[in-house]
Amino acid sequence: MPEITRDEVAHLANLARIDLDDAELDHLAPQLSVILESVASINGVAGDDVHPTSHALPLTNVFRDDVVTPGLTAEQALAMAPAVDQQRFSVPRILGDEQ
Repeated sequence: MPEITRDEVAHLANLARIDLDDAELDHLAPQLSVILESVASINGVAGDDVHPTSHALPLTNVFRDDVVTPGLTAEQALAMAPAVDQQRFSVPRILGDEQ
């Protein structure tokens, strides 16, 4: 049975920059051990004849061919814009000069 100790939880919390007090460490260690036991039990379910899969059903992606089609001209794209400046959409400034 995999078991995670209180010291291991403290080490992981330190690596993750999570501040845990003693009560939290005492509370989390057994909970994480249960999670590890659950994950370990899954390893025993699949036999050697079961191949790893990413999906339960065999799926094939269906993609259309990437065909270049004519797009809008700059004039067409900007035709309904409320404001245009040098062939660009003009929008109100939201940031000041400070950066």
